[in-house]
Amino acid sequence: MGIYEELQARGLIAQVTDEEEIRDLVNHGKAVFYIGFDPTADSLHVGHFMALCLMKRLQMAGNRPVALIGGGTGYIGDPSGRTDLRSMMTPELIEHNCACFKQQMERFIEFGENKAIMVNNADWLLKLNYIDLLREVGACFSVNNMLRAECYKQRMERGLSFLEFNYMIMQSYDFYYMYQKLGCNMQFGGDDQWSNMLAGTELIRKKLGKDAYAMTITLLLNSEGKKMGKTAKGAVWLDKDKTTPFDFYQYWRNIDDADVLKCIRMLTFLSLDEINQMDAWEGEKLNQAKEILAFELTNMVHGQLEAEKARETARGLFSGGGNIDNMPSTQIPAAKFDNNNQIGVISLLVSCGLCASNGEARRLIQQGGLVINDRKITDISENINQEDFAGQGIIIKKGKKVFHRAYI
Repeated sequence: MGIYEELQARGLIAQVTDEEEIRDLVNHGKAVFYIGFDPTADSLHVGHFMALCLMKRLQMAGNRPVALIGGGTGYIGDPSGRTDLRSMMTPELIEHNCACFKQQMERFIEFGENKAIMVNNADWLLKLNYIDLLREVGACFSVNNMLRAECYKQRMERGLSFLEFNYMIMQSYDFYYMYQKLGCNMQFGGDDQWSNMLAGTELIRKKLGKDAYAMTITLLLNSEGKKMGKTAKGAVWLDKDKTTPFDFYQYWRNIDDADVLKCIRMLTFLSLDEINQMDAWEGEKLNQAKEILAFELTNMVHGQLEAEKARETARGLFSGGGNIDNMPSTQIPAAKFDNNNQIGVISLLVSCGLCASNGEARRLIQQGGLVINDRKITDISENINQEDFAGQGIIIKKGKKVFHRAYI
């Protein structure tokens, strides 16, 4: 089985152009392919993780990845999947986020001479002359076709800014530029990027002739990744300071039964033979599959030691023992306790960062989502005594998946 067939078997490939040519390039290690990452935050998240896993698989098969950091397109903002205009980022914030992305990517992809390449499209997009761009590239785009693109259609009712309207042209120019300068002959991206990617392939062929060897392939990256990358707390980040290794592990350990084998296929590097044997697993065996998924992914992102700590802590929670020191924890300062040496549950939740506001904390309690030391809390005015924090502290369970230790 070639790598292309493996990607198909893992459920990654959604659509392609020029399938036979793509199959030949990828299977023979001749693809120089890029995936773009716009720096909308200071950390990559789970949705990006899917793309990084793909890049690693293809690099292991002899192909050359180009990791494109969108320092230039970040000035515009991708309208795909958005119902409103993205917040405008300052140049300083964009530069900071790009640096964070680079540092994280180097944990997954091997960069260097004749290996993966990392580029920033600010290096060429910010130097473009607007009139020259309109003459050289703008003439290749049909406004009618652009408005039919899914990424624009979903925004038309609420309003699409001219700034965002240019995003497809900028992304297409990226491929056109890298095709000429880096020999990049293929682009990969999520299925929500299909229109933008087709536009890039067409631009190359229009400008350089029909023999230009530019390919497009889309994967179930962003649609699945965006769904998987969100929880009630927000995004699941790869930065351990934003999502702890334990929380990262717990997220995957608590994934829905229907998704666990799909995630194992798409994200882990276990062999397909091993995974296929899991297809018949049911009941308690599915919990074992979730533990395998959680450990494998935490190991990839945070290393084996952190993965082992997270697994030990998670097992300890459900067995009534184990080491809970590795659980996300907050030290409650003495000033938070009142004259009776008590702290209200609402104040406790906010102090631990489990709720962003008092109102959110009230709703959590009223909806039955708070458990402290195995006791369900239903009264929003309840107080916790300082003496209850003795020893290892107290264990707070928010909803079904979030555990937190508070101590003094």
